[in-house]
Amino acid sequence: MAAPAPTPHATGFPAEGRCGYYVAKKKRFCRMVVAAGKRFCGEHAGAAEEENARKRILCPLDPKHTVYEDQLAKHLKKCNSREKPKPDFFIQDINAGLKDETEIPEQIVPISSLSEEQLEILIKKLKKASEGLNSTLKDQILSHPALHDALNDPKNGDSATKHLKQQASILGNIEKLKLLGPRRCFVEFGAGKGKLSHWVDIALKDAEKVHFILVEKVTTRFKVDGKHRKKNSVFERLQIDIQHLCLNKIPVLSREKLPVVGIGKHLCGVATDLALRCLVETRGASCEERNEEPLAKRIKNDKTDKEINTLAEEGSEKNVPEKWTPVAGIVIALCCHHRCDWRHYVGKEYFRALGLGAEEFHYFQRMSSWATCGMQTTSVEASAVPRSRESESDNSEDHDEDGGPRTPATHAASLPGFLNVEEKKKIGHLCKLLIDQGRIEYLQQKGFHPMLQYYTDPGVSLENVLLTALPTQSSSAEATA
Repeated sequence: MAAPAPTPHATGFPAEGRCGYYVAKKKRFCRMVVAAGKRFCGEHAGAAEEENARKRILCPLDPKHTVYEDQLAKHLKKCNSREKPKPDFFIQDINAGLKDETEIPEQIVPISSLSEEQLEILIKKLKKASEGLNSTLKDQILSHPALHDALNDPKNGDSATKHLKQQASILGNIEKLKLLGPRRCFVEFGAGKGKLSHWVDIALKDAEKVHFILVEKVTTRFKVDGKHRKKNSVFERLQIDIQHLCLNKIPVLSREKLPVVGIGKHLCGVATDLALRCLVETRGASCEERNEEPLAKRIKNDKTDKEINTLAEEGSEKNVPEKWTPVAGIVIALCCHHRCDWRHYVGKEYFRALGLGAEEFHYFQRMSSWATCGMQTTSVEASAVPRSRESESDNSEDHDEDGGPRTPATHAASLPGFLNVEEKKKIGHLCKLLIDQGRIEYLQQKGFHPMLQYYTDPGVSLENVLLTALPTQSSSAEATA
């Protein structure tokens, strides 16, 4: 059998029509197409003898690309990294929460630098604060017919199947809460490719006047929301950080009284707190702007409890809210508690009531990664594990592909030796539970009935907790129905 012809790279020459610059780091020639009569692409033109007179410099707006120095002024006017005009719904730090500099320590020692005695004190504080909390959540692993065919597609790989199972369960929980219906707006936070909204739209079929707002702060490839062209549903994508998003300023929500359903799949750490504040405070403020009372309060003032339940039953039968309410419900799959931030955390009052503050919160949110970081060895054993193996454990947590890879806050090698793997996992789960309980208390104070439940099996995702919340009046009506 004849030997295969050598590739251009193997012979030391670039491919025909390609750049002649050799990229030492990648051990190959650049593969960019060159202009007619040129040896190098625009990025490596400075290496060409005929281009030596023109110097290329890093773009001051984005150092990831270069530009000819004599064309810098022209480039800055059209560079994709230039600052663009802010839309009306951008309000700086509207969902950030108050920043109290006095509460944030100037320098916090890493967990790996704490003594065993200091760590034991922290764990005692954690266990005392967690007393009375229900650490065994209810299983609400559901599915939905809309994903039946996709789940049974033999072409699916393991990763695709895991994501579909999670999306099916989230959709099933949305339906169970009676949030699937016409004349409402679904806001997907941390939307990524927009697959959760995609399945919600399919489940709604031909429901009228349904809007989808997909919020994502970075540019995303392979988006699925662009495939929807139904006349009864409208998809709108906003590239903005949740921290600066004012829902009331979005044209469709400022024009029409559409109740909002906040949804999200694996909304990382701080993004969950920003989303809750965005929904509960900035969206709920529209009641005051319109000189109206919140729905639950308004009905209670005008009706007896019996009349309230009757109205709620009639509304649930029609699957349409009887009266306008700014937020109809919240369904968010939680994730990455180690990426929470004290300034943005919505449960600060809860922590303070327990005698805890910013310093304890910092350590608890770092220790929360012990629940999901894939530790399978003790600290002594881990020190002998090769770096390549450590990298595998870093990625062992199943994370939403839209959110990117996650890195555990604390590696097994830096964990205290007086705790075994199971104890560390238990402490990690307690940290997550305590942080989530602060969110529960916050939602209760804002007039919601929140719940935590498992929405998928740990074998599908270690981040398997779903936060749901309904306005107090709606949840009581559901219990009565």
